[in-house]
Amino acid sequence: MAIEALTIDVNGHALVLSADRAAFDPVLGSLFIADAHFGKDAVFRARGIPVPAGTTGESLARLDALVAAHRPESVVFLGDLLHARESHAQETLEALGAWRERHRGLRLVLVEGNHDRHAGALPTAFGVELVKEPYRLGPWALCHHPQTVDGAYALAGHEHPVYRLATRLDRARLPCFRFGARAGVLPAFGAFTGGFEVNDDVRREAVYVIAGERVLQVSDRSSSMTGAS
Repeated sequence: MAIEALTIDVNGHALVLSADRAAFDPVLGSLFIADAHFGKDAVFRARGIPVPAGTTGESLARLDALVAAHRPESVVFLGDLLHARESHAQETLEALGAWRERHRGLRLVLVEGNHDRHAGALPTAFGVELVKEPYRLGPWALCHHPQTVDGAYALAGHEHPVYRLATRLDRARLPCFRFGARAGVLPAFGAFTGGFEVNDDVRREAVYVIAGERVLQVSDRSSSMTGAS
């Protein structure tokens, strides 16, 4: 089944929400990705926790699909590109290097997050521009930590938001996008990142969950958000 996307209006600007856990600005040609945490599986194994390998490869495959679908001119990572210093393991750097070779023409920007400060930068050959938050780009203030910024709509990560859906018999916790009047938070892009339930904190926000290959609106309590499909 093809991965779906939903175009919404955020503070008067179009933003495409992808079920591959990313957002795309079609006017700027910019793809926004939060909390990739590349190499987290290598970090756990280096610290003696026997987790399966391959999550970085899975995440990079989704990133390939996003680039193919949207043809962005730039990719802006909203913090936590790498998980920790052990993310510089050879297997992780080789996977990232192969991806970079496939997309040499893309501008890559990293808004520094808390994990980035501990993990250390990728080698300069990767060509990733490191910037501080808030990074102003068009109508957006691109951040790692959720916040409000005067004169712009803030998009952030860090939170790894998930939304709980429940029936009398079962429940599920799904990655989600959340948008308030002045700021929004993207889901964690990484395949091995966990999540923080936001149900009790989104009463005045629009929430869109990722359900398999689809993006579905589950809450629309903010007058500044409208879906356009």
